[in-house]
Amino acid sequence: MRVTRLFAAAALALASTFALADDAEQAIRKTLDTLQLDVPIEAVSSSPLNGLYEVRLKGGRVLYASADGQFVMQGYLYQMQDGKPVNLTEKTERAAIAKAINAIPANEMVVYPAEGEAKAHITVFTDTTCPYCQKLHAEVPELNRRGIEVRYLAFPRQGPGSEGDQQLQAVWCSSDRRASLNKMISGKSVDAAKCANPVSKQFALGQSMGVSGTPAIILQDGQIIPGYQPAPQVAKLALAAQ
Repeated sequence: MRVTRLFAAAALALASTFALADDAEQAIRKTLDTLQLDVPIEAVSSSPLNGLYEVRLKGGRVLYASADGQFVMQGYLYQMQDGKPVNLTEKTERAAIAKAINAIPANEMVVYPAEGEAKAHITVFTDTTCPYCQKLHAEVPELNRRGIEVRYLAFPRQGPGSEGDQQLQAVWCSSDRRASLNKMISGKSVDAAKCANPVSKQFALGQSMGVSGTPAIILQDGQIIPGYQPAPQVAKLALAAQ
């Protein structure tokens, strides 16, 4: 599959190169409007491969298009550097995801600080009804002891209006979010008045980043680790992502 994508990217380099940059952007945006991606386009720019344009979507994902907008593809673009293949798409996406995640104010998260000196942090899209989120949450104290700060974002995996959505809204509307999350994720109920909260916004953000299930662990460099990983492995990955 990756080889096919690589050849497709090379073929696109031979496509229309006559258009000026502004004309190319307009043509590409027009094509993507017809696709109704439901994800805003943040930027269109030349890619390292001549004739191929890079389209950065909100949330970090990347598409590629020909200058005339007639060809659009999603896949990995590699470049050989010092005899080794470098995944340029992954590098671009990780940088964008890291920027978006690290720009979220702490007061919109549920934060479990590291014990002593913070060596790294992870951001986790979670759902209180998710068994593997519950399993990961039980290991948060161990992560904290290892110097890893854990930052939670809401991701009701069954969508708005689901049980998970209602529970996450109750957590985010609580005066003590950490205590409420601890209770809710262990099966206890939490009473909290309705309030303006970022649950739906965080759910949309996760979707724009390609998150489809929970837990989804985001490292500091923007790498997404899907699913549960034991604390020692998460800590190792977090420290390596500095």
